[in-house]
Amino acid sequence: MGLFSFLKKKQNPSVQAAAHARPADAGARPALPGNPVTRMPLDTEAERERQREIARATAAKIDAIELEMTSDIFDDEPWTLPRRAPAAVPAAAADAPVSVIPDGAAGPDTDALFGAAGMPDSVVQPSSAPAVEEAAILYANGQADAAEHSLRAILSGTRHDRLPWWMLFDLYQAGAREEAFESIAIDYASRFETSPPTYQPPFMANTAASAGTLGNAGARSGFSGVAPTASLGGRLDAGIGAQLARVLAPSSAAVVRFEFGAIASATPEGCALLLDALQTLRRAGRELVPAGAEHLAGVLRPMLAIGERGAGQAPWLLLLELLLLMNREKDFEETAMDYCVTFEVSPPSFEAPLRSAPRVGAAPLPPAAGDRFMLPGIVEGDSTALLDAIDAYAGVPDEEAAIADAADMPAPPPRPPLVLDCSRLARIDYHAAGALLARLRRHAGGGRAVELRDVNHLVAALLRLLGSGAQVRLYAHRY
Repeated sequence: MGLFSFLKKKQNPSVQAAAHARPADAGARPALPGNPVTRMPLDTEAERERQREIARATAAKIDAIELEMTSDIFDDEPWTLPRRAPAAVPAAAADAPVSVIPDGAAGPDTDALFGAAGMPDSVVQPSSAPAVEEAAILYANGQADAAEHSLRAILSGTRHDRLPWWMLFDLYQAGAREEAFESIAIDYASRFETSPPTYQPPFMANTAASAGTLGNAGARSGFSGVAPTASLGGRLDAGIGAQLARVLAPSSAAVVRFEFGAIASATPEGCALLLDALQTLRRAGRELVPAGAEHLAGVLRPMLAIGERGAGQAPWLLLLELLLLMNREKDFEETAMDYCVTFEVSPPSFEAPLRSAPRVGAAPLPPAAGDRFMLPGIVEGDSTALLDAIDAYAGVPDEEAAIADAADMPAPPPRPPLVLDCSRLARIDYHAAGALLARLRRHAGGGRAVELRDVNHLVAALLRLLGSGAQVRLYAHRY
């Protein structure tokens, strides 16, 4: 007799007899006296369907968790990787390149764009693809209200499709509509059982949506061009001075970009050097783009504890500087109070981060490896000047590779990827997007990689619709 047999409660004999005599279909049996009901009756088809729905929701939740884990591992996964094609798309069409749509021509097949061409299955479902395309085109044409209505109509009809939500988040951020953003963020957290995105004010002034259009006078005249970049990685220590020297040099560039995403650890000395560089540039009227600032803040926070001064003031002040650059006023004020309590000094005051204005006087720095060409806030109408500037930054298009191949000459050495920074790009109209893709394809000749980084999801959906394909790789920003 097993050990736990002594602990079993004996049943009433009549109850035992009834249990042995129950019919094979236990789903319809009545509850026995003294025993809890451990399953719900499945007598009705409605109840069976309810149980199936619970099972489907559980499976979807598991899929979402696996997707989140995969995204964390493969952070730079572009939208152009091959994925499962929908059943309605022939296998031959799955690998076919999609060309730019000529003016007035019909658009490409929806399923080919959003399934076979590489959109991750978790990002868009075929059922919502037409509405996503419609919203992207409306927004590109400046009809923000109509695009919002189209996207909101999708939300109620999809259960696991996150792309319409991400597009709506981007629309509200571009229009500086914080209340609307926070409202759907609550619904997003409830629907997907995950932390909602954080509102980030738009990069430009005058980008607010008004009467269904974007007030883009300020955004259209915003900075575009090569941004000197300091890419910091590994250990943030006293050795970063050489990497900071170039971006601290006088230049006509209005924007300086920092990349913090590869920093693994920090020392007080490194924090002091970086803090001094950020404050020097900010006081000189330069706009700073702190890519990976949230990551660096996560590296700094374990170094800090209220009431402990061992790390010194530099890590605290660097964290405050990062929160200022991210325009996170509430977090800034809370951290400033902790700093005040720890060091018994007055904390710094919050100042809204500067937005770019054209600079004159100093000569521009020659582009270096790692520098990115930043697109302006809004691109519409005649974009010839912008495209010519991209050509100048990229160098001679790689047509020379095709000429060398035709002449049976040695191919030129591979050129570095052409990377365009779209972190400030709020909107690009339909015709300008087609012209941009056509120009970028010239540079993609000969196998040169062309990448659009930090694209918002509205712009990315439009470029996918216009057939960015495998030649121009899209990296949408993450929520």
